[in-house]
Amino acid sequence: MENKVMYIDEIKQILPHRYPFLMVDRVIDIIPGEAGTGIKNVTANEEFFNGHFPTTPTMPGVLMLEAMCQTAVLVGSTADSDDKKGQIVLLTGIDNAKFKNRVIPGDQLHIKVKKVAERGPFEKWQAEVYVDEKLCVSALLSAMKTGKKSI
Repeated sequence: MENKVMYIDEIKQILPHRYPFLMVDRVIDIIPGEAGTGIKNVTANEEFFNGHFPTTPTMPGVLMLEAMCQTAVLVGSTADSDDKKGQIVLLTGIDNAKFKNRVIPGDQLHIKVKKVAERGPFEKWQAEVYVDEKLCVSALLSAMKTGKKSI
């Protein structure tokens, strides 16, 4: 894949997720199969703000982790190898998750992912979420590509 940007139409072709669980609006700075940056525009209209927390809206940490996983899948899908294209990717672990700063309506997440290991169908990705220059979340993600093709 030669493009350096992945827009929402292409994202929807790769990920089975849909509203309200699609957590990536765009992917930029793609190094095929190796690294990239997901973009998530956080708006006051997000459904989760109705309950987390109505008087002090805060994006749940677990949804930022989901955004990190989705970004890793999207970047991983750009690998040159045809045998990896279209496979379903399952999360197998999250290590060293650290939540540093709050995310609120109006923030734009920059979700940076980089593959740090690969062995057979298993991969590890270092992931970080930034708002402006401020680190909000970091984690090491483990995933497994299945033999099944995505839907």
